[in-house]
Amino acid sequence: MSGGRHILWLKVLWVGTLVAVLYMPIISVVLASLANTRYMRFPHRVWTVDAYRAAAVDYTTVTLHMISLQIAVLVVLISVVLGTVGAMAYARYDWRGRSLFQKVLVLPIFFPQPVLGLALLLSFTAIGIAPSWKTAVIAHAVWIVPIVTLIISIRLFGYDVAQEEAAFDLGASRWQVAREVTLPALWPGIFSGALFAFLLSWSNLPLSVYTSGADTPLPVWLFSRTATNYSPLVPAVAVIGTFVSGFIVLMLVVLRRVLSSATATRSSG
Repeated sequence: MSGGRHILWLKVLWVGTLVAVLYMPIISVVLASLANTRYMRFPHRVWTVDAYRAAAVDYTTVTLHMISLQIAVLVVLISVVLGTVGAMAYARYDWRGRSLFQKVLVLPIFFPQPVLGLALLLSFTAIGIAPSWKTAVIAHAVWIVPIVTLIISIRLFGYDVAQEEAAFDLGASRWQVAREVTLPALWPGIFSGALFAFLLSWSNLPLSVYTSGADTPLPVWLFSRTATNYSPLVPAVAVIGTFVSGFIVLMLVVLRRVLSSATATRSSG
């Protein structure tokens, strides 16, 4: 009995240590945002929320989040569409050249992001395209679409094709099969891929540094201000950005549950 209790306490200690290691950086950012000096010291001599007040009234805060949001939303849309189609070619159908397609698809994932960003910047410059948030969308999509494709493909590998064949035998059209059978079966993978696409794009720094130009996303601003002109405003904006992204993800999860409940109710009815 005593040995079991010791093992339990060791497990609690181990889990607590892991949680502390994972969340300590976030806690440090929050603590830094409550200081009133440019130099990090702890404990603070003066605790204040002036940095949050400054961030709330600063138009730059809104601009940074809007640029990052529009990039992330477009990347999600592009990644979901291309990822779903690519996953069908990757895992659903057996066609000539499929093996080569599977190998080529994953290449951007293994490229170091700074190298990929520099290559895309040189390519855009060579064809006369000025870097902006639009080129950042393309850069993010080049790296994220393969990831989303693989996520959706995992769902497809366990997909029973006999469901589609049964629907065809019952007289359903190809569009009806896609809408009523295929897409609902892939929906968990599509939703997971969309979440990954949003979070990877929202927090991406290496690709954005090279391809966003004058349209500064949130990660690029945080990096540049930390390196050149740090103040408590920087961690305050970082905390706000974390809450914004968390709120968006929470809303997407709630929306998914609502849609799933509505679908289940319609099916049972």
